[in-house]
Amino acid sequence: MKTNHFKKAICTLMVCAACVSLPAQTLHPRLIVRADDMGSFQSSNLACMEGYKNGIQTSIEVMAVAPWFPEAAKLLKENPGIDVGLHLTITSEWDNIKWRPLTHCPSLTDSNGYFLPMMFPNPNYPGLSIKESKWTLAEIEQEFRAQIELALKNIPHISHLSGHMLSNAFDPEVQKLTERLAAEYNLPINLTDTGYGSKVEYVRYDGPSQTSAEKEESFIRMLHKLEAGESYLFVDHPALDDAEMKAVHHIGYEQVAADRQGVTNLFTSDKVKQAIRDKGIQLISYNELTKALPRSTPEAEKVNPKGITNYLKAVKESGQDLHSVMVLRHGKVVAEHWLGDNAANKNHILNSVSKTFTATAIGFAVAENRIKVTDKVISFFPDDLPAEISPNLAEMEIRHLLTMSCGHDTDPTSDIRKENQSWERKFLATPVVHKPGTKFVYNSVGTYMLSAIIQKVTGQKVLDYLYPRLFRPLGITGAEWQSSPTNINAGGWGLYIKTEDMAKMGQFMLQKGKWNGKQLLPESWFDEATQSHIAQPPVWFPANGKVKESDWTQGYGYQVWRCRNNAFRADGANGQFIIVIPEKDAVIVTTANIGDMQAEINLIWKHLLPALR
Repeated sequence: MKTNHFKKAICTLMVCAACVSLPAQTLHPRLIVRADDMGSFQSSNLACMEGYKNGIQTSIEVMAVAPWFPEAAKLLKENPGIDVGLHLTITSEWDNIKWRPLTHCPSLTDSNGYFLPMMFPNPNYPGLSIKESKWTLAEIEQEFRAQIELALKNIPHISHLSGHMLSNAFDPEVQKLTERLAAEYNLPINLTDTGYGSKVEYVRYDGPSQTSAEKEESFIRMLHKLEAGESYLFVDHPALDDAEMKAVHHIGYEQVAADRQGVTNLFTSDKVKQAIRDKGIQLISYNELTKALPRSTPEAEKVNPKGITNYLKAVKESGQDLHSVMVLRHGKVVAEHWLGDNAANKNHILNSVSKTFTATAIGFAVAENRIKVTDKVISFFPDDLPAEISPNLAEMEIRHLLTMSCGHDTDPTSDIRKENQSWERKFLATPVVHKPGTKFVYNSVGTYMLSAIIQKVTGQKVLDYLYPRLFRPLGITGAEWQSSPTNINAGGWGLYIKTEDMAKMGQFMLQKGKWNGKQLLPESWFDEATQSHIAQPPVWFPANGKVKESDWTQGYGYQVWRCRNNAFRADGANGQFIIVIPEKDAVIVTTANIGDMQAEINLIWKHLLPALR
């Protein structure tokens, strides 16, 4: 998915085209621009997408119970970079269109089975509010759960919850319930404690907001009052002034179409965009605030800032095409730099760093007793086996795929990727010349087979399988993963995520599967995955023959490379690195287009490692 040009420009303004560090407290105001009620009308769906692609929106709230939810879900899934919140709904306020609950909850509905129109008593709708009904907490919980499950099924990258007409907070008991559900599903509902160490203030129009022009003027006036280093949230409801919306109203709010077209105009206004640029406001999503890695300074975490400066200078002098670098110490970001047109909110190709994510999916499947690393590979593909199964093929196990030791004499990846049919069948037909576990041969399609195994045993692509287990808890959103002709994620390549998401993965590995106090994946998996299981042959030695100076001769784990300085890394072609240094409690991440990856990592060891005091 392409990031819209305006948001890219804003992000570039924040980090600069050369390389500017963002410390613990950014010097710019941060603003979430939230569009509510996607799914309620097609008009809302179209306006929400327009505001995201060509405007200032950074978050869209979707209603799972509304009639246009299927289209909304399709649009949102096709655009995984959108930060999406589920708009929990137990009211249906419009006169000419209604929606019903997903579950049987008579305490929340009228005589026709529709949600009641109002949350609080309204003289225009006497007796038709939730507060006037004998609602039960049990019915609200079952309905909220159903909405969450439906939304996650159709939009895996949902990052948070919100409430339509205060559905989540009209009563203290309901508020406690939604907070409990938020924790259970790893979907924050409160914007209180953030990775940037600040609170979030709700802001409104600063002045009249009846007409489109008034909205624009009042919004810009509000922008000028935002303070540096603080975080803010603005909410409104975009739609189009079309025939559908002209039929939408309730007593007391009749000019819905014109009003909501004004919001759409505001969110896509060139004048507003310019005001945001002039003020230096950083547009940010819910996810970036609620699940951002905490920020600190190099000095506070005992990192010599001179080392970072010297590293960037050395990169420039050597002509390395570095795209980004992020340094974590004690779980906090102490340095982050983007170069050229790369940006914090922009996905980057991971190449073979993708393999480490696929291996982690295997770890989750092992922990859930779905598979064992000693399971035979052929057992998962009975319909794709060759007519004659060799003894070596019969012996091949999942662990051999994990350690690049499945027994092939050379890497068959390039030939297999040319196939327009089953890659699994072609892989299994490839001669297994060596006894599995005895010879290291780098084999990306072997990792693809791990992805295929996950899909066989779970019924989900690796990407979808990882969302609730890894991505959502860590706050990794907007991930994209290339697939095979048979619609299986590539596994060994093709994953796109942001630099900070890579850093989160590194910190997750450093913490041996623990995140925010919860053990998501057993420590034992990381003890096993990050140790050396097989040595690399001489082809992996450096040209000068000095084995000890090579980071490609230190042993290989479960889709993880051991490297010098008692560290380990996820490694992708052309300079994509997640380097974990346990003895320094540090993680270093790079994205790049650098052919000489040993030279790239040499500069890291020379300048960044000594800086970790």
